[in-house]
This record gives sequence, C-alpha cells and structure tokens, in this order.
Amino acid sequence: MSRPNRPTRFWEWLAVVIVKPLSRLLVKKDWRHGERVPRQGGLIIAANHLSWSDPVLISHFLYNNGRWPVILAKSGLFEVPVLRVAVKALLAIPVYRGSTDAAKSLDISRERLRNGAAVLFYPEGTCTRDPELWPMQGKTGVARLALETGAKVIPVAHWGAQELLPYGSSKPKPFPRKTFAVSVGEPVDLSKYEGQPMRGKVLKEATNDIMMAITHQLAELRGEKAPEKPWEPSDD
Repeated sequence: MSRPNRPTRFWEWLAVVIVKPLSRLLVKKDWRHGERVPRQGGLIIAANHLSWSDPVLISHFLYNNGRWPVILAKSGLFEVPVLRVAVKALLAIPVYRGSTDAAKSLDISRERLRNGAAVLFYPEGTCTRDPELWPMQGKTGVARLALETGAKVIPVAHWGAQELLPYGSSKPKPFPRKTFAVSVGEPVDLSKYEGQPMRGKVLKEATNDIMMAITHQLAELRGEKAPEKPWEPSDD
C-alpha cells in the first residue's frame, strides 16, 4: 500500500517506540491548539529554534496531531554509517551549508510540499542568539517556498526545550523534569504578496510576517510582551 510522505511502517513504528516514551520521560506536556494543524495537504511548519532537542519534541507533537513531520537535517548525518540509513528512511531532507549544493534542500522541500508533505522549518536558520531567547530575524527561504508552492504556513512556538538541553551543550538536564510548552497559530496570511515578484522587499516582508506570527504565539506561552523588533544576527 502506498504511503505518500510517510516512512515504511517499520521505520515509522521504530521512530514512534523510541521518541514517544523518551519524550514522555523527559518532559511534561503543555500542548495547545493542535487542532490548528491541517491534517492534509502540503504544509510548512514554521517554528522558533531554541535547542537541539526541540526537533524531536515538536515532531512528537505533530505526529500526535496527525502529521508525519519531515525534518531538515545536516548533510553530514547522511554520510554517517547506519545513521544515514535511518535519516533517509525517515524522509529527512539534507541541508547543505556553505557549498554549491546549498539550494538542493529547498528544491527537495519544494517537491515534498507539492506532494502534500508537512515540512518542519526553522526560518531563523539556527538556534536564536537573542539574549532573551525571542525569535531573531528570519531568513527568506521559507517565505519563498510558501509563495512558490501555495503551501500554508503554520506558525508554531515552543518553550522549555532550552531547559532540557541548552544550546551548545551536549549534556541534557533531565532533572527536575521540564515542561515542554507548544502552541500553534492560525495560518499566516500571505495573500497580499501573491502575484508580486519574489524579490528582496517582498520576501523580507513576508518573512517578517511569518516571524511575527511565531513571536506572537511565543509571547502567549511565556506570558510576556515580545520585543517590538526582532534581534538581528548582524548585531552580534
């Protein structure tokens, strides 16, 4: 039986029996608005990035809300014996940074979206460097894909993964047990950019709309007022 945009039953089962118990063991859930995740069609999940652990935790959330999450992974993982078999089987998309192959991940993502996949993106491109851990300025790749494919952009914010595994650390801090909070927003309205040339200004403004939607969800989770302007990496 065909399983579009999903691994084989064996690999899906293997991922689930590993990730679900591990996630439940490490964190308490505070999951909000999962019903806002469309169950069908090409979908861009645009999330903030706080920790190397959050892709796994967000994937658990998305899976429980009816979507197999297609994750972008560093190309080096596809070259590690045994591991490369797993990441390929789980439909991960390789990310080539700083090379002539850098555009390949966007090409693959574009094809997957048009075939109905739910692809998890971090528009910031890396874990935020904002001192207060708010989303920083995003890159334009996600906006470009959304406008090219017509895929919905669903903003997802999360909080707590950075307490389990701080950015840059290889040692998790499982005790005391942390809470992983995640909230889904309504689809980002990008209709005003339809039909416009996808140049710098349009892509930047669309990216800002996406990042603002993520930041709004995070402000609700944190119960705090977000900064008026996102932190810019060039400020470092």
